[in-house]
Amino acid sequence: MKERGYGMKTSLPLLPTSVVGSHAKMSWWYLVRQEAEAKKLGQRDVDEALDTATDIAILDQERAGVDVITDGEMRRLGSFFRTYLRRINGIDMLPPERSLGDQGYDTRESYEVVGKISAPQGLGVVDEFRYLKAHAANAIKATCTGPTTFASGVRIKSGYKDQRELAWDFVGLINKELKALAAAGADFIQVDEPAFSELHKDGKEMAQIFNATVDGVKAKIAMHICFGNHRGRPLVKRTYRSLFPDLLAAKADQFVLEFANREMAEIELCKEIGADRELGAGLIDQKSFYIETPEDVAERIRIALKHVPAEKLWINPDCGFNPTPRWVAFPKLKAMVDGARIVRRELGFKE
Repeated sequence: MKERGYGMKTSLPLLPTSVVGSHAKMSWWYLVRQEAEAKKLGQRDVDEALDTATDIAILDQERAGVDVITDGEMRRLGSFFRTYLRRINGIDMLPPERSLGDQGYDTRESYEVVGKISAPQGLGVVDEFRYLKAHAANAIKATCTGPTTFASGVRIKSGYKDQRELAWDFVGLINKELKALAAAGADFIQVDEPAFSELHKDGKEMAQIFNATVDGVKAKIAMHICFGNHRGRPLVKRTYRSLFPDLLAAKADQFVLEFANREMAEIELCKEIGADRELGAGLIDQKSFYIETPEDVAERIRIALKHVPAEKLWINPDCGFNPTPRWVAFPKLKAMVDGARIVRRELGFKE
């Protein structure tokens, strides 16, 4: 197999498969979260349960044949970014805005900034990565929420005039975390910024914030932008058009974008990425209960290849599998892997 990647020590095939971050939760994971938040579990109880959940997430991805895996973000009991808000000084947790009716973005706990933020003990992403590194057989990547998403997910009571000013303060916290990740051995780090499409009408400041966030981080860097994923619901208008071409000033080695949920809309934008950087194309719709066939995935790959060189195309779901039942998520991953294999054979790549 051909050696691929920025500093990655694992041989990857053409059209590598990966995931965006979170893996589907086991039913008992929700019971653990419920009991932990009710203070009915000891720390050892919680650690043991989340170790086991992470082991299962790793095993599921490896059994499905995914080339580059994550820890499934199983330790993030408060969602992919709310978990870390609880570790940051200057932020208070508030009750949900709404408690009746179907669950949505407004039925989650909310957070309020009450002063200048700091995280003297870090965010905890490094500890997550160390466990993954010690237990995974496949190539791995670390994931960390970006500053704009952190800032957009909180209200401001005091300390900052608006979310943009707050985002710039988050830059320093996250840059420190990413450097610690790289020092711990992470050679592939994905920064998750779904809020870019919410807060920014163009990509200029987005690129500036991103570049400051990853400044000095010695690793392959991916930027993930989606449109929201809580309980399978989008949060914002689903278009990348306003972010191009300014987005391309971001110093990302790979752009991880969603297309499957939008029936491959705007895939032609990826021509603008150029031949020197990669596209992680979202070709599995994790919001849908329809389980794609390998041929479905292969057809989406063929469409993507009209706009992206095969050597620069990675295959992944649109977003994380956090809202997806595990019995749906696993066959979707398997179809993703098998679909990639179909197209590899068509391109003459021998695994």
